[in-house]
Amino acid sequence: MCGLAGEIRFDGRSADVGDLALMTACMVHRGPDGDGLWAHGPAALGHRRLSIIDLSAAGSQPMVDTAIGLTVAFNGCIYNYQQLRAELESTGHRFFSTSDTEVIGKAYAQWGTDFVDHLIGMFAIAIVEHASGRLVLARDRLGIKPLYLTETGERLRFASTLPALLAGGGVDTGIDRTALAYYMSFHSVVPAPLTILRGVRKLSPATVRVVERDGTSREHVYWTPDFTRDPARADWSDQDWQDAVIQSLRTAVDRRMVADVPVGVLLSGGIDSSLVVALLAEAGQTDLKTFSIGFESAGGESGDEFEYSSLVAERFATDHHRIPIDSTRLLPAIDATVAAMSEPMVSHDCVAFYLLSEDVSASVKVVQSGQGADEVLGGYDWYPPLAGVDRSDAVEAYSRVFFDRRWADMPGVLSPAWLSDTDAPTAFISEGFGAAGAESAVDAALRNDTMVMLVDDPVKRVDNMTMAWGLEARVPFLDHEFVELVGRISPELKLSDGGKGVLKRAARGIVPDEVIDRTKGYFPVPAIRQLEGPYLNRVRDALTDPAARDRGLFLPATVERLLADPNTARTTLGSNALWQLALLEMWLQEQGVR
Repeated sequence: MCGLAGEIRFDGRSADVGDLALMTACMVHRGPDGDGLWAHGPAALGHRRLSIIDLSAAGSQPMVDTAIGLTVAFNGCIYNYQQLRAELESTGHRFFSTSDTEVIGKAYAQWGTDFVDHLIGMFAIAIVEHASGRLVLARDRLGIKPLYLTETGERLRFASTLPALLAGGGVDTGIDRTALAYYMSFHSVVPAPLTILRGVRKLSPATVRVVERDGTSREHVYWTPDFTRDPARADWSDQDWQDAVIQSLRTAVDRRMVADVPVGVLLSGGIDSSLVVALLAEAGQTDLKTFSIGFESAGGESGDEFEYSSLVAERFATDHHRIPIDSTRLLPAIDATVAAMSEPMVSHDCVAFYLLSEDVSASVKVVQSGQGADEVLGGYDWYPPLAGVDRSDAVEAYSRVFFDRRWADMPGVLSPAWLSDTDAPTAFISEGFGAAGAESAVDAALRNDTMVMLVDDPVKRVDNMTMAWGLEARVPFLDHEFVELVGRISPELKLSDGGKGVLKRAARGIVPDEVIDRTKGYFPVPAIRQLEGPYLNRVRDALTDPAARDRGLFLPATVERLLADPNTARTTLGSNALWQLALLEMWLQEQGVR
């Protein structure tokens, strides 16, 4: 887990290592253990290292492999690197390190761009061929690791964070009106390749891009999960599916213990993270460090789930750390959290993950998390209304239960100059829901949320906030083989028992029944959900700042109305509407966008 940056020029000039050094330095939080730069004519790579596998200097990046004529920089972890290394050694490759980085280079030398098909893990990869000058970029199947791009006719730059690209200079920071429409309707999700800035794009998940020295490039998507029923499993019983789910999750959890440093678990007290802890205990893990967080109550909302996390910790004898967050830490953390975002993200969970990561990083470098289970297994309350809806009506049904606001409502919030010309969010959902490979409206929604919403909201949130403190988060529920398996499960099994039914039933006897039967919880930060006092003042400052007034994104009358009554207006999913507007302005102001 690290931060990478790079440049390839198409105009005959050498890569600008000075700008690359600025980009790399901007990501010191992602890799506090070391840094490196490599340049060869028009191509250059930079790297910040968080030492997790092969802690020696031999594992440093960018990694130059003269035997195969490649330089590699990557962010993430290849969980099956040891098995791949043995396979590659059998074909004649020789290794000088024990790192997964070197395995990536040798895999590319062996299989070309098909090397990604052999990788199990989370990754954003940059490979430069010394002889041809060709650049290869790749992103993992579920988009767990980010990769941002800014491109002109003269050069392409890329980095693990958007602010790193801005640090290098020369980026068009105008706001993309189509991306703004996504942000305002799709719960802050801006699907790849767009970002909120016109001059920055992101590589889509499960994508390999090959960039030639003359600037021409090609992309291909190498993986797409199937959300239809598998004829080979047509005779499976409910118990067969439960057994398969648990066995696949056991494998996923076990894979994510690969490290040369201790691995802990973020334990919220929900079924997902509790099951991760239970499976690790079942496998014989001892002295497992677990961590949970709590905030002071506000507005009648509880701020912690310590009751359940402590129950699980006691049951499995973990080294548990309860982290109560004093109210004095919360307000300063808002701006720090915004600064840690590569893109504006509206969820109040971001602040919680930021503060949790700060404290957890003092004890461990790697944690497992239950992130992703709700999206792949149907745990959210917007899925049941789609059951029984005809595919032809699915787009409207999904938009009604998920979109923060519909196209027709945009003129009531955005100033006329910032309204996009077309209803891009609805068109995007229509295209996605109409594609082959999803059998029902629920299947289509789950596929969309797995491949789009999950990537650019919860997964991005966890990556940004954990890496702000040099903490690597691993997500077993997003093991691609697990996602492939559960994609084939019928919606009826997923939506049973109030959601995630197949997982809840599979977990009986493994985790305490109290955890399975509890009311679904969320990562609560009450003081942000219920804005008042200094938190409301911070929001008011952002929306009335001269930069915000000059930009004029939002109708002044709408802003005034929301500030006068800050806690009544909610998005479809229950977020504070005022916070959504303010968060975008905070992020733009943090990045110096004018």
